[in-house]
Amino acid sequence: MLDLNFVLKNKDLVQENLEIRNVKIDLDQLEQLADRRVNLLKSVEDIRKHLNQMADDIKHLGTQEQKKALIEKGQSLKQTLREQEKALAEVEKLLREELLKIPNLTHPNSPRGNTDEDNVEVKRVGEPQYFSFTPKNHLDLALALDIVDFEGGARTTGSKFYFLKNDGVALQLALIQFALEILSSEGFQLYSTPDLATLDIIEGIGFLPRGPESQIYRVEEENLGLIATAEITLGGLYAGQLINGKDLPLKLGGISHCFRREAGAYGKASKGLYRVHQFTKVEMFVFCLPEDSDKMLDYLVDLEVRIFSGLGLPLRVVDCCSGELGGPAYRKFDLEVWLPCEGRWGEVTSASNCTDYQARRLNIKFKDGPASKPQFVHTLNGTALADARTIVAILENFQQNDGSILVPKALQKWLGKERLSPKIS
Repeated sequence: MLDLNFVLKNKDLVQENLEIRNVKIDLDQLEQLADRRVNLLKSVEDIRKHLNQMADDIKHLGTQEQKKALIEKGQSLKQTLREQEKALAEVEKLLREELLKIPNLTHPNSPRGNTDEDNVEVKRVGEPQYFSFTPKNHLDLALALDIVDFEGGARTTGSKFYFLKNDGVALQLALIQFALEILSSEGFQLYSTPDLATLDIIEGIGFLPRGPESQIYRVEEENLGLIATAEITLGGLYAGQLINGKDLPLKLGGISHCFRREAGAYGKASKGLYRVHQFTKVEMFVFCLPEDSDKMLDYLVDLEVRIFSGLGLPLRVVDCCSGELGGPAYRKFDLEVWLPCEGRWGEVTSASNCTDYQARRLNIKFKDGPASKPQFVHTLNGTALADARTIVAILENFQQNDGSILVPKALQKWLGKERLSPKIS
């Protein structure tokens, strides 16, 4: 989140940022809450001082009647104090709730706009794939290959759940190994993370764990939710910690299942594996010095390009517009691959610089030396590879006229084959 004092001193800047991000927040109400908090803090402090002085006075009074009168007055003041402390707690809760809604500032070079059509292409590797035959969509190809079972997923769990099976499992594991091999060579610490996190950590990272627009599945009667990405658990790993500045940057790579309600999701790419409630992902997360976060974002984007170009997929990188940035993101780049059956680019990864927005919410700081003052770290995240959408891209781009799929060379050592062939009925 943004610092409260910064918001109050820069209301015009924050208001302008809200407008370019399409976020509506009443900053005047926030200021009123902040003023009320200051007044209540002063009132509570004054009452406590008065009570301390009365306690001292009681020790030096001569008569029991005087002591009794002062004690009765003290009891009345204590009741007032309890009421003021309760009011203060309520105001601080409301103030924090409003402050948490305010998104991060926006990088001056991020495009201004409201939808993905306003994103700006900044890089392309390879060209869109076109075929001499009529290409099939990934869902028809997957069913013919017998590598996915949506009907079984619906029976056991519900709509938009599925089973990967046969070569689909091998393909999933090969993709994960491929991504981990690259991250390991780049010095990332690798983790297999929990699939659950406390709601405080989820909120701290910037996901809304409550309300109709939440993407988070909550666990009934527990302060837990299923994670939507390992960004949540990797970021939460250092919540409340003071990091030695000499250890920065910390580069973490995490494997996890990801669960998303997809509340309000609709439109293009709603069928098959592209938009589902559960998938497996390899995530990158970085803690770094504030002055290094811009170049670390470029580094994560370059890694994503390296991974997907290494699979031989045509791709492009887009600079996301202000209206498409998530709350924590100061700047974000999406990597999109060509989906030939639909004739469009489809997002498969993203990378974001969140500056100190998440660190401030989770109280993650660094210190350079004994004499230095602790500062909030900067955090970044990027998807190395998400299995479901990557499988979609591989099936559609490497399909052959006979319905078989050429296995990317980078994956053949794990799959042990060069081609996936349809099952003969």
